[in-house]
Amino acid sequence: MNIIITGASRGLGKAIAEKFAANNYNLYLSSRNDIALYKTMEEFQTKFPSVNIKAKAFDISKSEEAKALGEWILSLGISIDILINNAGNFLPGNVHDEKEGTLEEMMNINLYSAYHLTRKLLPRMMKQENSNGSRAHIFNMCSIASLKAYNNGGSYSISKFALAGFSKNLREEMKPFGIKVTAVYPGAVYTDSWIGSGVDEKRIMEANDIAHMIYASSQLSPQATVEEIIIRPQLGDL
Repeated sequence: MNIIITGASRGLGKAIAEKFAANNYNLYLSSRNDIALYKTMEEFQTKFPSVNIKAKAFDISKSEEAKALGEWILSLGISIDILINNAGNFLPGNVHDEKEGTLEEMMNINLYSAYHLTRKLLPRMMKQENSNGSRAHIFNMCSIASLKAYNNGGSYSISKFALAGFSKNLREEMKPFGIKVTAVYPGAVYTDSWIGSGVDEKRIMEANDIAHMIYASSQLSPQATVEEIIIRPQLGDL
């Protein structure tokens, strides 16, 4: 079985990759930072020697590179069993005063990257069938900010609302083809972006929490789909 993960060099993407590699999935990884990406690949090659791991850097905030990533995956001739649209970024601000171009930047990385990559891969996913009768499964990494506006969320929240809409539409479209679509809505997760914030790491979730939920959702029978995963810190959002 094969899994494609964007934004895979650190944080949630890396945790998800490690969880699936530990369960013998072959990894096809991408991120913008080539140095961090290849370091992650080497780490996993050492830790999981029986797993096939390939990685290639693309800046998928640019539509042509998102499509190029899709072409690279297709050129490998593999079955596309799981696609994790995880690449994303956060820029703080409010709609009325954030820097010009913030909305475009947030939409490019948080929505259009998933849109263009998924569209490139869907024709193959719609034709293939795995040995157990299941087809492909797409996970889109949305956010609690996809569900509720919050102060200083601005264009980030707008882009994540849009990604949730993309997921809902894709879910309906793919039903006849047996392709599962799951929208993931995590609250605060302790990744590199929280280091130095002053927030106690025990106050928020671990990246592995999200990885465990995604893996569990991917293991259901072909006739069952988890449409949404909403997961928050025990004490609530920050």
